[in-house]
Parts: sequence; C-alpha cells; structure tokens
Amino acid sequence: MCGIVGYIGKRDVAPLLLEGLQRLEYRGYDSAGIAIAGKSGGLKTVKAKGRVRELEARVPKRFTGTTGIAHTRWATHGAPSDENAHPHLDAEGKVAVVHNGIIDNATELRAKLTADGVEFRSETDTEVLTHLIGRSQADTLEEKVRQSLALIEGTYGVAVLHADFPDRIVVARNGSPVVLGIGEKEMFVASDVAALVTHTRQVVTLDDGEMATLKADDFRTYTTDGARTTASPTTVEWEAESYDMGGHDTYMHKEMAEQVEAVDRVLRGRIDDRFSTVHLGGLNLDAREARAVRRVKILGCGTSYHAGLIGAGLIEELARIPADAEPASEFRYRNPVVDPDTLYVAVSQSGETYDVLAAVQELKRKGARVLGMVNVVGSAIARETDGGVYVHAGPEVCVVSTKCFTNTVVAFALLALHLGRIRDLSVADGKRLIAGLRKLPGQIAEILEQEPEIKKLAKEYANAKSMMFIGRVRGYPVALEASLKLKEISYIHAEAYPASELKHGPLALIEPAMPTVAIVPDDDLLEKNRAALEEIKARSGPILAVAHREQEKADHTIVVPKSEHELDPILMGIPLQLLAYHTALALGRDIDKPRNLAKSVTVE
Repeated sequence: MCGIVGYIGKRDVAPLLLEGLQRLEYRGYDSAGIAIAGKSGGLKTVKAKGRVRELEARVPKRFTGTTGIAHTRWATHGAPSDENAHPHLDAEGKVAVVHNGIIDNATELRAKLTADGVEFRSETDTEVLTHLIGRSQADTLEEKVRQSLALIEGTYGVAVLHADFPDRIVVARNGSPVVLGIGEKEMFVASDVAALVTHTRQVVTLDDGEMATLKADDFRTYTTDGARTTASPTTVEWEAESYDMGGHDTYMHKEMAEQVEAVDRVLRGRIDDRFSTVHLGGLNLDAREARAVRRVKILGCGTSYHAGLIGAGLIEELARIPADAEPASEFRYRNPVVDPDTLYVAVSQSGETYDVLAAVQELKRKGARVLGMVNVVGSAIARETDGGVYVHAGPEVCVVSTKCFTNTVVAFALLALHLGRIRDLSVADGKRLIAGLRKLPGQIAEILEQEPEIKKLAKEYANAKSMMFIGRVRGYPVALEASLKLKEISYIHAEAYPASELKHGPLALIEPAMPTVAIVPDDDLLEKNRAALEEIKARSGPILAVAHREQEKADHTIVVPKSEHELDPILMGIPLQLLAYHTALALGRDIDKPRNLAKSVTVE
C-alpha cells in the first residue's frame, strides 16, 4: 500500500525520484524517503515523516547522483516517523531497501538478528530484510537478495541499492506490484505506472516470484530460484496528462467529472445492435460454457464489493442465474465450497488488491473458472484469471473510487446482458437495455450539472454527527456505497440499511439530529419506500431523497433522470458522490488523501 520509485541512468536522480513520489503519494502518505548512490561512493539518504513535500524540503541542494530509490509510506509496522520511513539501511550503511507488503515472520527473524548483535533503528518489518541482505556473504547483489528473500514469509515489492554495486538496482515481487520502465539508456522501477509515464510508456510488469536487475543500458528478469525469464515490454495505455489534475481543485472532482466520457468508453465497441446484445471478447467463455453456468459468485473489497452487489442483482435479473457477492477478504477464510458449475468474478480497480488476488489464487488452485473485472490492463488479477472485462475508467488517483465504481457497474450490466441474451432474455429487452445504456453518458452529464444545488445541500448536512442511508433491493447497494463515500472523505459516521429493516432495530436511532438519505427509484417498490419515509418523518428525522421525482415527505430531493429500472443504480449513486465530496469540502478535509487510507490495498 506504499509507493516505490527508482532510477538508474545519466540524469540527476533526486528530482526524478521526488517527482515520482508526488505521483505515487496516493498510495501512502505517512512518511517518505530517498536514497542515492553518491558519485564519490557510499549511499546518501534523507527521510521525513509526513507528505512528500516535507521530504523535498529536507533534501540538500547538493544531493546528487544518477542512481537511487525512494518510497512513500502507508504505515503497517510502527507509527509514522522519520526512523520508520523507508529506505532502511543495514548496519554498515551499504544496503538501502524500499519495500511494499508485509513480512509475516518479521518478529522471529528480528529476534534472531538481535541475538546476533544487530541493533535495529526502526519498528518496521522491512529493516529485517535490509540486515539480512547486508549480512549475506554471497558474491553478487542478486544472490544476496535471493538468499534473503528465501528466508522471508509474506508479501513484498522491493527495490535494493548497494554501495558496492552502484551500477545496478535489484528488484523483486511477491504479491505487491513492481513495474519496470524501459528508457533510452536509462531504466526506471515503480509500484505503479503513474510514476513512469512522464518518462516512458514502455513497461514490464513482474510476476510473483520474479526478480529483475536494472542497469542504465539493460535489464534482465529471472525467478527467485535463479531461472532466467523472458520479458517483453508493453505500451502503457494512458498518457502522462491522464494523471494530472486537469484544472480541477482535486483529483476526486476531476474523476467525477470524467464519468461522462468514462462510461462512453466502457460501452464503445461492445454493443451489437444486430443481435441486441454485447461483445465481450475477453471473457474467453463461449455460448455453450456460458449456458452451463449454474451460479455466479462475485468477490471484491470495499467499493468493488458494492459494485459486485449491484452486478449480482443485474445478473440474476437479466440472466436468471443465481448470483451473489461477498467480500473477498472473508471468502477464502471460511473454507468455501468451490463448485465447478459456478462462475467466479474477481473485482478490483487496481487489479492488485491483495485480498482479491489471494482469493483468485485459491480458486484457481481448486480448479474454479475465474473472470476478472479490473481497470488496470496487465495487472496481476488480469493475468491470473481465465478471462474478463476491462472497465476502461482511465487512471484514478483519488484514494476513493468514483468513476471506476460507475464503470464497473456498467461493465456488470454488459456482462449481465451478454449472459441474458445467451439464455432467455428477449430481443425486445436487449434493445431496451442497449438504448438505456447509450443514454447513460448524457444522463450523467445532467446530474453533474446539479452540482451547485448539491453543494448547498451538503453544507446543510455537514454538521451531522451521524447519517443513515437506506434503499431497497437495487437501492440498497447504492446506499452502502454512498455511506462508505461519506465515511471515507468527510469522517462523518454513517450506516446503510435496507429500508425494509428500519422497523427491525435501526429506527431507534432516528431523531432530529440523525439525517437519512433515502434511495427512492420510481419502480415497483416506490410505495414501500415512501412508507419508510413516513416512518422516519413521524419521528422527526430529516430526509434527503434521491429520486426520479420530488418526494413530499423528504426535506430535500435530488431528482435524477429516469433510466431503465435495471440501470437505476448507476445514476442514483452519482449525486451521492457529489454530496460526500462537498460535505468533506465544507469540513475542510483532505479529500484526495483521507486519513488512514491508501489507494491500492496490496497488504492483507
């Protein structure tokens, strides 16, 4: 959940590394550090608690060199501090290591090293690896790193610099992403392509159990067992400008605004008007295999899980296949029954979410068929699954997901339509849904135009200490996601319940100080939802409704355009993204980098 960047070449390395850290700061922002191989020999390091700007202020003007590694941290072992910031050095100051992931047996290794006289300077698990490499008697840096990693249990993406081998950087991956950037007589390494695209779009993504040696004019890849591997560079889809703020005050605001074009992109080239269906060539699932599916299980975490809940509803409704979603973080720990007739779908914005990736690996081990639904092309989940759907949302830098959530739900609508047309969904329903999908970008634009009114509403609700979100059937996952968004960036406590469950306990919380946000689509449950509003109003609870028409019992109503009823969740969630955003803005929160969170959760 941290950011790694490294460089070897002819350019002055410190400005390059600091720029890369700025682009990776959404992956962790508790502390940061930099280490370079000095021109006169030895390693020079600077570390600082806090944001990358704190580190930049500490870097001396004469901090020069052409090889270096850097890191921005999201704390796991040890509180944010200068001492716990990466890179970590060995006892002689010759080895510098930056590390993403968690070393599970760090306590045991630390005890052994301490017994041997090693003095630790930090509370981190990473420092264990640094001392192991520094104490290795192997002749090459590659072998020192290999020997040390063999003692490690857990996950890692690492980059290693050694004063005795200033012509190279050695990197390795197991469960945490490592990407090589291939330049002209210069090489880069990072945990995310965001740090690379300014300088090169030619990249190599390491697989788990793979290492690489970077020199200024060459690179080679090999396994942690020493076997040579073949790696061909691929071209990154996005330009460097895609990672800029583009005139917006925050990345979140930019990414919400991009949903119009993002949804158009996920639809483009996939609709088949002739047969009233869609083409999803990456599924690697022919019609016979699709008809043999008896159940669909969707796995994701956080926002991806909520998208999966909407996706499960769409698949059941359109394809008439039993479907459900559950958190991937819980799935593999409950000894699940893995059915050969079940199609599993793993959902992850980054394609690197550790809990989802681990669930995929467990399912593959048991012979299951697994599809991926991810945003990042070539990511670990995309590579490990049998096929899947790219959601084509474009780079998402804000820690909380908006456009990727929306595109993922649209991608599930495409998958559900595809499966439905293979089974029993009529041509007429296929045409109806395709027409609805095509209207989505324009309808999203209509909702975004309501931002000034939603901003005013947000100021009215910003003083709430707690908020309730409710919805029924299709509306309930929308309530869950809206509740999560508010918590993530405003720090206001929020809970989401099915509206039908109010009488079974949560109604006890309703009072004038507890606002309720109600999802009220104009569907066959409209009167049931209105009855819930009556219950809240009878207890003097303030109500904000998101609906297709004004609601009498609500204090305020955000009116959204009517879509096909199956697609209602896509549109009804967007004004609640804006509500969370402007609530957080009114409270002065750091919206792109909320406390305690990071973008890509690559640790368990």
